[in-house]
Amino acid sequence: MARTGGSSRTNPAKKSRLPSGRTLLQWLNLRPEESERTFLMFAFYTATSIGVLWLEVSIAALFLDEYGANSLPWIYIVSAGIGTVLGFFYSLLQKFLPLRQVIVVIAVLMALPLPLFRLGLAMPLMMGYSVFLMRLWMEAIYVLNELTTSITANQLFNIREIKRAYPMISSGVLLADVLSGLSLPVLRSLVGLNNVVLLAGAMLMIGAGILYRLSRSYSQFFPDSPRRLLQERQPDFTTRRLRRPLQRYVVLLVAFFVMAQVLWLLLDFQYLAQLERRVSGEQLADFLAFFSAILGTFELLVQWFVSSRAIERLGVFVVTMALPALIFIISLVSMMGWLSLFVGMVILKFADELLRYTVLASTGPILFQPVPDNVRSRVQSIVRGIAEPFSSGLTGAGMLTTLWLCQHVFRGSDPVALQDAESLVFMFQIMLCGALWFVTVWLLRSRYVDLLVISADRGELSLSDVDLRTFKRAVIEALGKGTDADKQSCIELLSHIDPKGVGEVLAPMLSDFSPALQRQSLLVMTENPNPLFLPLVRSLIEQPLPPDVLSIALRYIWLTDPDPDIERLRPYLNPSADPEVRGTAASLMLRRGTLEQRAEATDTLRRMLTHKRERERVMGCRALGEALYLQALRIYIEPLLRDESLRVRCALLEAIAATRTEEYYPSLLRALQFKSTREAAMQALTRLGDDAIPLLIALGKDIYKPEIIRACAWKTLGRIGTPDAVRALVRNLETAWGPSRRTILRTLLKIPNEIGIDAAADELGRSGVEELINLELMLIGQVYACLLDLPPERVPGQTADLLRRALSDLQDDARQRLFLLMRLLYPSSAIQAAAFNLQSHSSESVARGLEILDNTLDIQSKRALLSILDSRPDLEKLESLDEFVDYQPLSPSDRLRYLLDLRHFLSDWALACSVHVARENRWSLTPAQIMACLQHPTGFVREAVVAYLEVASPRTLRELLPMLRRDPNRLVAAQVEQLLQRYSAVSTHNGNGKVLTHPATPPDPPPRFNPPRPPDLPMGWEPT
Repeated sequence: MARTGGSSRTNPAKKSRLPSGRTLLQWLNLRPEESERTFLMFAFYTATSIGVLWLEVSIAALFLDEYGANSLPWIYIVSAGIGTVLGFFYSLLQKFLPLRQVIVVIAVLMALPLPLFRLGLAMPLMMGYSVFLMRLWMEAIYVLNELTTSITANQLFNIREIKRAYPMISSGVLLADVLSGLSLPVLRSLVGLNNVVLLAGAMLMIGAGILYRLSRSYSQFFPDSPRRLLQERQPDFTTRRLRRPLQRYVVLLVAFFVMAQVLWLLLDFQYLAQLERRVSGEQLADFLAFFSAILGTFELLVQWFVSSRAIERLGVFVVTMALPALIFIISLVSMMGWLSLFVGMVILKFADELLRYTVLASTGPILFQPVPDNVRSRVQSIVRGIAEPFSSGLTGAGMLTTLWLCQHVFRGSDPVALQDAESLVFMFQIMLCGALWFVTVWLLRSRYVDLLVISADRGELSLSDVDLRTFKRAVIEALGKGTDADKQSCIELLSHIDPKGVGEVLAPMLSDFSPALQRQSLLVMTENPNPLFLPLVRSLIEQPLPPDVLSIALRYIWLTDPDPDIERLRPYLNPSADPEVRGTAASLMLRRGTLEQRAEATDTLRRMLTHKRERERVMGCRALGEALYLQALRIYIEPLLRDESLRVRCALLEAIAATRTEEYYPSLLRALQFKSTREAAMQALTRLGDDAIPLLIALGKDIYKPEIIRACAWKTLGRIGTPDAVRALVRNLETAWGPSRRTILRTLLKIPNEIGIDAAADELGRSGVEELINLELMLIGQVYACLLDLPPERVPGQTADLLRRALSDLQDDARQRLFLLMRLLYPSSAIQAAAFNLQSHSSESVARGLEILDNTLDIQSKRALLSILDSRPDLEKLESLDEFVDYQPLSPSDRLRYLLDLRHFLSDWALACSVHVARENRWSLTPAQIMACLQHPTGFVREAVVAYLEVASPRTLRELLPMLRRDPNRLVAAQVEQLLQRYSAVSTHNGNGKVLTHPATPPDPPPRFNPPRPPDLPMGWEPT
């Protein structure tokens, strides 16, 4: 039976409604929100597979009884075109029906002809035709079932979920092997073999029913409209450097799957031929059923307990070579006469089915990983959709030719001798194909690793998806050839693949490397030092080396040697030595020297830190970072923080982080405020690791800090990249808003290996990310409501135009955050392509962007999201958001007050414009709104409130002005001083010292305003 599989790219939208316990889900490696989809898909796959297996066994028995095994090649030839025709039909159907209807129609279509076939079996004249047509329809069912299962899985699961869900789903066909094998003999005895065809049709209809429920319950996973044909400009196949290796690899990839298909057909043909000679009639169906049950049991055990562990421990290609090696050995043993042909074919069939649909099925997708993303689907279509069906037709023609030749060569022989000769010839073909398949895998391995190295150098490789054992071997081979740039890439890759064993590879090559490669290799080796390589590094320092290489080599030796001779460092303390080497030697003495040696090293560093030359001070500060403690040199930190040299200050920041000097951590945070030292401060805080997390979180949450400084805090957390740092980013994602949320999202998306995306999925879950998306949609809905209730004809003026423009900017910001949030759920390439097209002014490009999202998104709010991105009037967009915003038209003043109640979600500029519009139109604001805006961290918002109070409540403003004089914003302070002078002049003119106020204005309670203190800045640093 042809097994089906799938990869997926979309994501769930509903929480699980299954009553399964969390412990069971953890054991199955599933998350609650994806469990119901997984189990429903498992049920569909199991039910459909049971029906297919019942039908397969019944048709096999009927076909062999009616036509014999020698007629099977004609089936293989005819079936070669069935896959292409049905694939075209499947694609054509999607142009006229939505995808969720297509999959149900196809599932029902698989079962519809079976009652007609059963009717034909009851007619003696039609029985032969019915059996032949049933065997052909069986091939059609294989193709349709594979396409349906693959497409449905692609829609229901994304690439990260499929790794958890697919092992459970794929085990459905294995469970079906067991259940169908055990049940078929009982059913045959009860209803007869012919009526089993009707039962198979009933099981297929049950599977269609489950699929119908899936398509209805998870309709958001499927596009609502028929597929539109879009002419997408495909990028070049690859660069010139990658094209030739890729073409060779694709040829071998085609050969690999073609050989797999040819062997499967040869084994299936000979297996059924041997059964036909020894088992007949309904006993054949029983044998096939019991064989399927036993095989299914072993397949389940291998799939659950052996498959993933074998791939992980032995590697992809060792596991892949196992099947062709077994086929070759067993075929050879059978041909030698050590096993009978019947027993040999049963063993071959068992081994092929067992490994092909468990271990080999798991390694197949990995073979496509070196192919670039932009052509991978095209290559898969060529291999699985064209090459395999075409090879089936050629194999069928080859079988017929072999049978014809055997009949002419052995003409006159008795039938038994002829059958034995045919069996030996086919066994020889199986053995030969097994050997060719083994060679193909061996050649594929070499091309695989070469292509991986090139793809990795181009940044197109995900190490989580490749065979690391083979990849490491390829990187080691590449180190011996190529340019220095290629070798640098290989060293970097090797440090990621095997950081602990990198010295074993690099140490023997140090003397042959260029200085740049020596420095890079020593830096990598220093991260995981090993005393075994000390002789090689010691021999290296005996050669003339550049100062930067010599300093790293000294550090490696004297940090790795368990019993170092510190006295040998003394010559390097000579003032004539290069400052970089001298600083390294002094820091090593501070680490591992005696008291006298430490005193000497301290004196050396003191002279370097106070030297007039900038390079001396810079290297002295770097040496401080290599020492364990600053000790007596702490007194030089304060002057060096104010050093006139930027390089010195940056080096000192790194030293503070390296030595974990906590009392100077505030200096690292203050350094973020200056453009000149910002990057160095971020690197130093990154080096602190988890120790910097509380400091950075507090800085990121401080609303009185400039936005650029808060953004640096979030970005630094992303650079730290530890689980605690990533978790802190995800947790603050829920509470942050505006630019901070955008920065956190971008930071999470930039963390390598999708760690940030996985952390968001683990911490927030699918539902949590959807809630954030819904919150953005709610804000956009409120903005549309404001634009509808504050039109230019009702609220004219330049200030109102500024407010409307600020609200439009809010929409743009919310859309940006929506696209960033969607990248937590879907492939970044698809979301970025959609965003790029939607930014265009071309209607064709906008339609393409919406089409991409329509076929990618599966969230419940997909229709609302697509509507706000489309070119529609604001009222229609607001109506599409009715589940998020209950819009009731309000007067302009009421709508503005309602908008100010949402001030936490507004930008500073939109908030200030709202207050200015209220002032110009003399609309009243609530005391809570005034007090909140008066304490806003942004100066121009407070300036707007002061201007509003000057018109709305001068008495309250007069009481507030003395407190507002301390405002840190210069514009607000100047505004307050001007108002104080004006009120003072009015009081003097009145003669009684009292300020005249509007008699109708009631007094407002004075607010409690605590203006923020300006930050304390060290001398000598210039702010941005």
